Formats: sequence, C-alpha cells, structure tokens
Amino acid sequence: MAHIMHVQTVLVVEDIEALKLKTGETNTKDALAKAVQHYLECEYTKVEDMWTKKLENVVKKRTKDISSDEK
Repeated sequence: MAHIMHVQTVLVVEDIEALKLKTGETNTKDALAKAVQHYLECEYTKVEDMWTKKLENVVKKRTKDISSDEK
C-alpha cells in the first residue's frame, strides 16, 4: 500500500503558470504531480552532471541529423 504525504511549498505565480503551460495541465496540483513524476523518471536526474550529459546527447543527435542530410 502506498503512503501518501501532504506537502506544501512556496513558489512564485509566474513559475506555477509556466509549469502549467509546460505540462499542459490546468490546475496547480496536477502540474506539480506531473513535474515530480517526470523528474523521478528522467534519465538526466540520475547523472551527476546532467547538463553535460544532456548537451552530449543533443550534439550526438544533431551530428547524426547532419550526417543523414548529407546522404
């Protein structure tokens, strides 16, 4: 059985509105839940230097795309 905990935090309204837009949710609770779930599942959060890893993946993808375009 899952344990449920009620949590609270203080965020600026602009951040909440941006999160709703990015997640496609209309209410704060669902937007936060979706963001937390994504964070827990995202491969980059497990990497110590996630920005470097993410950048490496972008460069690999773009290099692959350029190589495909040249053929």
